[in-house]
Amino acid sequence: MPGRIEALWLKRAHRGPMDPVQQVEFVVDQGLAESVGRSRRRQVTLMEREVWKAHMATLGGDIDPASRRANVMLSGISLPNTRGRVLRIGTTVRLAIGGETTPCERMEEALPGLQELMRTDWGGGAFAQVLAGGMVRIGDPVEWEPDAAQP
Repeated sequence: MPGRIEALWLKRAHRGPMDPVQQVEFVVDQGLAESVGRSRRRQVTLMEREVWKAHMATLGGDIDPASRRANVMLSGISLPNTRGRVLRIGTTVRLAIGGETTPCERMEEALPGLQELMRTDWGGGAFAQVLAGGMVRIGDPVEWEPDAAQP
């Protein structure tokens, strides 16, 4: 069963707020159109809704998931240990998972204990490169492409 896009955010300025959007264009080898602060390897950042909720329950917090500063919140998709796998969003967008996102000190500023909690088992999410672009909307389906090693 495929996962789902739950939320999308753009960062329009360095250290600026994460602006929620209903849809955004993913651009090959660049990341999200109109978003700043990306690198060649880290074009898009992803987080899991289920993990965020678990973090909030553990810490007794209830802060906006935009404070994570990721671009995409997914549900129904597990990110740990997926480096090298390809995630498909909708019918056109493909993302290559580059690795685990390391939480920064801003997580601790948002909620004491959050940075340390996010350091385990990919709790901070993942970063990816855009292999194939297109428009992504909240509610779009998300699924893993079959591994090349599988028959």
